[in-house]
Amino acid sequence: MSAVRAADRVVLGRTGLEVAPVTIGTAAWGTSSPVHGLVVPEADAIATVRAAFDGPLNLVDTSNNYGDGESERRIGAALAGVSVPEGFLVQTKLDRDPETGSFDGDRMRRSLEESLERLGLERVPLLFLHDPEHISFEEAVAPGGAVDTLVALRDAGWADAIGISGGPTRLLRRFVDLGVFDALITHNRFTLVDRTADDLIDAAYAAGLGVQNAAVYGGGILSTWPRRSDTYHYAPAPAPVLAAVDAMGAACARHGVPLIAAALQSSTRDPRIHTTICGMVNPAQVADTVAMLDIVVPDELWDELDRLRPDRSTWIDD
Repeated sequence: MSAVRAADRVVLGRTGLEVAPVTIGTAAWGTSSPVHGLVVPEADAIATVRAAFDGPLNLVDTSNNYGDGESERRIGAALAGVSVPEGFLVQTKLDRDPETGSFDGDRMRRSLEESLERLGLERVPLLFLHDPEHISFEEAVAPGGAVDTLVALRDAGWADAIGISGGPTRLLRRFVDLGVFDALITHNRFTLVDRTADDLIDAAYAAGLGVQNAAVYGGGILSTWPRRSDTYHYAPAPAPVLAAVDAMGAACARHGVPLIAAALQSSTRDPRIHTTICGMVNPAQVADTVAMLDIVVPDELWDELDRLRPDRSTWIDD
């Protein structure tokens, strides 16, 4: 495994899309985001997208339900009335109805219609089915259900490629094994302290899917050291995880490497992962994230971080 640079481009599996090693994540871009513990002003969100126009990053990730639709609306505002660079991409996701929880075919079509209207786009290059763990696998793959509808939307030209995005890795593996998806997003399950998604990533990569890894900071606990949080994946972290984070932070400090840079590069250096989705809420974070890819992490530090990873019993392991 070797380091990458922000200006590098890689083909996102069988989607054929060329992407940078880091993708701008917008899950926190709402009027408020309690789960992320912050509020992102609209002006900052718009400036973040436009800052990316002038830099090496070329993919923005959003979803129908991020910020109750505000994430997509703000991206649409950023794209409106300006010259968008060639090759700049926006991907979004189909979501269940926020009021009824419906995840049927009709809801999937409405989800896309809402997204395209907010984004101001006629189509998207990549469209995901989001959080299928809210229904059973059998419901998702039933005739005329969510998966059938997503395939039909792609075949009708609303997207170039389709993907699956969610949490539980064993469930996602079942979707990957269907052979109909072009890309995968996994989150919080391939980080410095948790390798739950390792087998899933192996399977997706081997099948030719474009692999995207999100939430490599575990909800923020791996973004600062000394540690400012005791939660991982937005829940209280087990004591061994907290101890591991502290030990990793100390190891990074001895080598003059910010913990957050090691957390990011632990994903970007893996050849199976085409792009890593990182939440960014202002132009400064875009610049900082790009700069973190240039920080040299010595091999002996990687070896130490591997040894410090806590036991599988502490992982999400789903």
